[in-house]
Amino acid sequence: MRILITEKIAAESVEYLKEQGFTVDVKLGLTQAEIEQVIAPYDGLIVRSVTQVDRSLLSHAAGLKVVGRAGNGIDNIDVDACTEKGILAVNTPEANIMAAAELAVGLAFAAFRNICLANQRAREDDFRRGSMIGHELEGKTAGIIGMGRIGSIVARKLKGIGMKVVVYDPYIATERFEKVGVCRCDQLEDLLIQSDLITLHTPKTKETHNMIDAPQLAMCRKGVRIINAARGGLVNETALYDALVSGQVAAAGIDVFDQEPSYDKAPGEQHYQNPLLNHPNCVVTPHLGASTHEANTNVGTA
Repeated sequence: MRILITEKIAAESVEYLKEQGFTVDVKLGLTQAEIEQVIAPYDGLIVRSVTQVDRSLLSHAAGLKVVGRAGNGIDNIDVDACTEKGILAVNTPEANIMAAAELAVGLAFAAFRNICLANQRAREDDFRRGSMIGHELEGKTAGIIGMGRIGSIVARKLKGIGMKVVVYDPYIATERFEKVGVCRCDQLEDLLIQSDLITLHTPKTKETHNMIDAPQLAMCRKGVRIINAARGGLVNETALYDALVSGQVAAAGIDVFDQEPSYDKAPGEQHYQNPLLNHPNCVVTPHLGASTHEANTNVGTA
């Protein structure tokens, strides 16, 4: 069985697959068109979040039998199209949830305490700490949108540092909220108006695309912090930038973009542009949610 891997996973995971008798080709940095050109002879395809396993790609995948998503979300895989062609689509939903949850919490600390800005200024020989005074998380209200596996971990961790946690998720039973010990919001607006921190943990669907847009940001408390370490497109990036400029949003932590850059190309090999990259109060990371050594090993062997 021949397997094509188009995005980076742990070397140990690749070796594990080879030890099981598979022929494994790792081809990173391919464009979508280039993947379509080489996919035909492969029985298996392993992707992360960038490769789009859509009808166009599948039309070139004559021998494909299984698509493996090394991670949790599968919004980059057209599961219906796979099913129609008899292709099994699988993911590893438990393998990297701790990594993703920890990054979201880390971004929250960075947004409240100006950590990245302070680091940058210190390296520029500017140690005037009076201009970098932050806020404590303890005693503040955290609003979590989506209480699946990752959202639940984030809720427990934020409670552990003394935050009041409220959650909006219309698809989760009341018992789950009670088990985690958080307050349920029946409407998204109820969460927005009371939260000092808003962190999103939902898949990207037609329902959730741009679920945080200009009207929603206007409802928030002035000076709210916004964290998106889930999926690009949940927050309207133009609206968020405008809210950062106006001060309605004090800071943001963004790990994902609606249109993502290549995560394999070196500086100068691409010219990615996004307004959020230009705002000093927006902490940006390159989709690192699942990027720990532990998670990389887990997703490749799960």
